[in-house]
Amino acid sequence: MTVRCLGWDMSAAFALADALGVDRMAVALFLPEIEQVAMRQLNDQVANQEP
Repeated sequence: MTVRCLGWDMSAAFALADALGVDRMAVALFLPEIEQVAMRQLNDQVANQEP
């Protein structure tokens, strides 16, 4: 069985950004790019783990 991470909960990301006082437009612009890299890295780590 292969485990894969698909992405982040964006509504939770916006809620966290609001709580931290981060501009929503900045989150909308930058988070998808960051998410792609993070998911790729996470999936690579999971794939390289020994059973």
